Amino acid sequence: MEDYDNYSEKPKKRGIGKKILTTLSIIIVLAAAVFIFFKFFYVFGSGVKAGELNLFVYKGYVFKTYEGRLIQAGYNSKNSNNTIQSNEFNFSVKSESVAKQLERCTGKMVELHYKEYLGTLPWRGMTKYVVDSVYSVSTPNEPVELPVAVPTEVF
Repeated sequence: MEDYDNYSEKPKKRGIGKKILTTLSIIIVLAAAVFIFFKFFYVFGSGVKAGELNLFVYKGYVFKTYEGRLIQAGYNSKNSNNTIQSNEFNFSVKSESVAKQLERCTGKMVELHYKEYLGTLPWRGMTKYVVDSVYSVSTPNEPVELPVAVPTEVF
C-alpha cells in the first residue's frame, strides 16, 4: 500500500493582491452608489416660483413626461448681446394629479412648489426642477386703461 500522508492538503493562502482587489472593488462600488444617490435622488433645494404658465406638454420618445415653462415677471440680461429676455423657468412634473391641474392653467398666473435635483433621470423629466404641487392659480391682471386727459382750455 502506498502512503498517502505525503499528499495531505495544505491550507490555501489568499494572496495579498486578491485582498487589495476585493477592497478596491468594494470602495469603487460604494463610491459609485454614493455618487448616484447625490446626483439623481438627493433633493438639493426646494422652493416656490410664481409666474404665467406659458407651456405645458406631455412628450418623450421612450419615457413620456410632462414638461412646462413658467414666464416670470422681470427681465433677464445674462447673455452677452445686451438684449432683454423674459425670465423662464423650465420644469418637469412627475405626479399625474399635478399634471391634470396644470393642463387647464395655460395662460394663468400660478404658484408652483418644486424640488431641485443635481441631475435628471429620463423617467422623471427633462429638467432638474420637478414640480410636486400647485399652491395657487389666478387669472393674470388685465391692464387697466387710464382715461386720456383732453385739455378743455387752449391757452
